[in-house]
Amino acid sequence: MMKTLQVVLGDRSYPIYIGKNLLSQTELLTQHIKNKEVLIVTNTTIAPLYLQDILTVLTDYQCESVILPDGEQYKNLEVLNQIFDQLLQSHFSRQVTLIALGGGVIGDMTGFAAACYQRGVPFIQIPTTLLSQVDSSVGGKTAVNHALGKNMIGAFYQPQCVIADTKTLDTLDDRQLSSGLAEVIKYGLINDAEFFDWLEQNMLKLRARDPDVLAEAIERSCQDKANIVAEDELEHGVRALLNLGHTFGHAIETGMGYGNWLHGEAIAVGMLMAAELSKRMGWIDDEIVKRIRKILMSAGLPVATPNDMSADQFISLMAVDKKVQDGHVRLILLKGIGNAVISDNYDADKLVETLEFFQHTP
Repeated sequence: MMKTLQVVLGDRSYPIYIGKNLLSQTELLTQHIKNKEVLIVTNTTIAPLYLQDILTVLTDYQCESVILPDGEQYKNLEVLNQIFDQLLQSHFSRQVTLIALGGGVIGDMTGFAAACYQRGVPFIQIPTTLLSQVDSSVGGKTAVNHALGKNMIGAFYQPQCVIADTKTLDTLDDRQLSSGLAEVIKYGLINDAEFFDWLEQNMLKLRARDPDVLAEAIERSCQDKANIVAEDELEHGVRALLNLGHTFGHAIETGMGYGNWLHGEAIAVGMLMAAELSKRMGWIDDEIVKRIRKILMSAGLPVATPNDMSADQFISLMAVDKKVQDGHVRLILLKGIGNAVISDNYDADKLVETLEFFQHTP
């Protein structure tokens, strides 16, 4: 049974479709393609699994595809150029629609290419990982990485629709599933305590891929994100709450080399670090930190920082972050489960204490 949510952004509003076997529903996709030119962007992992399904749906279209290497380490300007090469070699005009078929890397790169090609063409998100279905495909953040910082080159650019076919999760490996669960847990922590309680009760079913429980987790995550994006599309205020754990986590991804830690793995540790700092600020008690640590572990996620990352390295990498304002790193911290806050007045000494605590905690 398909669920449809709406991201309400005036004339840039669009639907999120969530359900099983959606890739075979021709009209669901084609109603969002206004002209006959289509470029599908996917990767070497997803192409053998699902590319033919999309090509079959689009037999009446002038359809080309570009298959990129798979991995966060390829989310850069050099690989992005392969999309532009294919668009130009195919003589595609401003009437082309790009389709992102893959996880968060493919979605981010395709969206950024769409924002740039001939100053903007439509694109569609077909996310195939849990992380991309619950987070990166929704909200219009598109970007590539730079050697000095994650997602530092990008644009806000909304898709025409998001088609989240839960059947694609059948081919997702366990590590990637856990990575996606980190972002699901995030929604409970930032503003949905009831959802966090539900996740504590249903984590075993989520990891066992119970289809009904997974569908509910995806729907609730997307609805929470859609509500925040509708209120603050360009992240001038409340949308920054969606970055809980991300400043710490992005430092891990950059410091360890893109692709060595999955995004959700880094964010999981980042959220626990944010909770520990919040405790040291006196905003939450140790029981809340223990609950967060327990649910992350039950989701199969790491709860310790990399052994070879020092506190000084964290501070250096966190300084290269989109949330830095006037030279000061803004952090998303917690005042309770479901009560995240944007803070730039935290105690810098307690931040160092937190970093050193994790450095010495196995």
